[in-house]
Amino acid sequence: MSTPVDDPLSRERSHLSASRSALRAMREDVEALDITDVTANWVNAEVLARQIEERIKALADLSDTPLFFGRLDYLRAPGAEQAEGAEGERPQPEAAYQTLHIGRRHVHDADGDPMVIDWRAPVSQPFYRASKKDPMDIALRRRFGYTRGDITAYEDEHLSDPAEAARTSKLLQQEIERPRVGPMRDIVATIQPEQDEIVRSGLSGTVCVQGGPGTGKTAVGLHRVAYLLYAHRERLARTGTLVIGPNRSFLHYIEQVLPALGELAVQQATVEDLVAHVEIKGTDDATAAVVKGDARMARVLRRALYSHVTMPTEPVVVVRGSRRWRVAAYELEELVRELLDRDIRYGAAREALPQRIAHAVLVQMERSGEAPDDRVQDAVARNSAVKAAVKAVWPAVDPAKLVLRLLSDADFLAEHAAGILDEEEQKAVLWVKPARSVKSAQWSAADAVLIDEATDLIQRTHSLGHVVLDEAQDLSPMQYRAVGRRCTTGSATVLGDLAQGTTPWATRGWEEALTHLGKPEAVIEELTAGFRVPTDVITYASRLLPHIAPGLTPVVSIRENPGHFEVRPVAGTTDVVDACRASLRHEGSTGLIAADARVPELAAALAEAGIAYLGPGEETTQETRLTLVPASLAKGLEYDYVVLDEPRAVVDGEPDERTGLRRLYVALTRAVSGLVVTHAAGLPPQLASTPLR
Repeated sequence: MSTPVDDPLSRERSHLSASRSALRAMREDVEALDITDVTANWVNAEVLARQIEERIKALADLSDTPLFFGRLDYLRAPGAEQAEGAEGERPQPEAAYQTLHIGRRHVHDADGDPMVIDWRAPVSQPFYRASKKDPMDIALRRRFGYTRGDITAYEDEHLSDPAEAARTSKLLQQEIERPRVGPMRDIVATIQPEQDEIVRSGLSGTVCVQGGPGTGKTAVGLHRVAYLLYAHRERLARTGTLVIGPNRSFLHYIEQVLPALGELAVQQATVEDLVAHVEIKGTDDATAAVVKGDARMARVLRRALYSHVTMPTEPVVVVRGSRRWRVAAYELEELVRELLDRDIRYGAAREALPQRIAHAVLVQMERSGEAPDDRVQDAVARNSAVKAAVKAVWPAVDPAKLVLRLLSDADFLAEHAAGILDEEEQKAVLWVKPARSVKSAQWSAADAVLIDEATDLIQRTHSLGHVVLDEAQDLSPMQYRAVGRRCTTGSATVLGDLAQGTTPWATRGWEEALTHLGKPEAVIEELTAGFRVPTDVITYASRLLPHIAPGLTPVVSIRENPGHFEVRPVAGTTDVVDACRASLRHEGSTGLIAADARVPELAAALAEAGIAYLGPGEETTQETRLTLVPASLAKGLEYDYVVLDEPRAVVDGEPDERTGLRRLYVALTRAVSGLVVTHAAGLPPQLASTPLR
């Protein structure tokens, strides 16, 4: 039996096929470009060739990713209000009726007519924001269901029909709950109105998003980058964009989101990558790390750096030919004090000083009747006497050596930390065994941040156009300053959850954090609607909130499917392995999360049972869908099913109970479809605040 010609599903499949053919033709057109005769030299040819290569990559059709995911039927053509007649007469709706398919990138046919509209275009906005109360000129919104890139279902919502009641989209729920294998995927098909508002906010302002587990804050941040690159491409192409994540596993997990949206030019890094001036070989105890991460250390570093500047006591005598030109010590002191008062960076002032001295010599030359030019001034600035004076008065300082001396020399630290750090704090940051050199020093991650601060005091850090900072709640004030230096002339998107702060220096409040970042004027948005974590799971995890983040609004799951949830007493690791085996019978990924100290024992048990597993950040496949995750690396990751081993061990694995409970909160909220909590020891009492189902 043949498919009816007017079958909507058949028509949509045909449009998808035609759109893919059009995208392929767009790519072939770029591949066929001949630039032999259009470039002036080899440099221009290389630049153009690289741009063409990037364009070809951006036009790739990902077979498992739907090219479009929705459709809008406008009552009248978008922008028709600009086409109204002189007397304000509107065109007839049926004459201006327009259908638009909304997708991940723009696709046009051979005549240049659009077949798929980029989701970031203004005309696509009603797909996310239109409602019964405000249909935004939309008669019908259609969502598509996909299986491996092919349309398998559709669902219509008639926004302009008052007789049709508002209802929850089944396809939207299915897309949110769809099993996932591999890296994080984009959520562009499921963005909600409150998320879309953040995604499309302007480039000039900084936005801070407080969002609990499953509220989509990470995906919102990544889609905001994609949107900004669409709306401000030329500007951001010059200034650059950067996504900062908490660790390499997290970055690997999210790295496919932006390429799937056609964006290839976004850098990704951890804070450690940004401040990698020295090799990290050591660690700090919690007390030392907290002090080193305190913003007061910036003042200590500044004092220590500028202590190298000394006032001149001898004049500078410049010999040129038979003439000797003398700049008195008091004149040199005036030049030095003027540079100090200007509060410019140490290195910039040091570079300016020889030119200031040379200018003083030129003034004397002019008074004596000579007519020196800029070349003479440059020559005087390079004079050996001037160089010697600058070296004595304003010496070059290596930032790593400066920090090395502060952490090794108790007297030097005491001199410059006086009135800033107390004696106990100074003692906490001093090395027990002072290092002999920068290379032999056992630098910690916090030390590297101090070196970065010192480096910026000497020479300005390059600023980008936009920075996305994810899992920001775990940064120290000094780390915020390090990130802020990367966007002093740009803007930022800050993403985090105060309840998931698992470092001793975790952020206490966003206002304070944004001040350290250098963006005190940032707008703080809060996402409280949970799309990912099932209702029963987030309700159970929220029992910890009064103990870890009092006053924070709990996440409310909007999932109709409550998900699978079970707290299961077990006798040992064999039962934990059995729980993993049961989870793997379901479609999708499974994460076994455990306290770091228990990971080796569980790894051995899985190996003995013949169950293959991956480490966090490694990409799951249909053959290997289990990931063994140390609790310390679980943040930001998600799995269809999670088996959480020994909650008490997760809490006990941290230096204090509050941090341990926060780590447990993170681990409890990684599941999308089901969570099994296994325990041989007793549960933390904070989880037993209400009877279990």
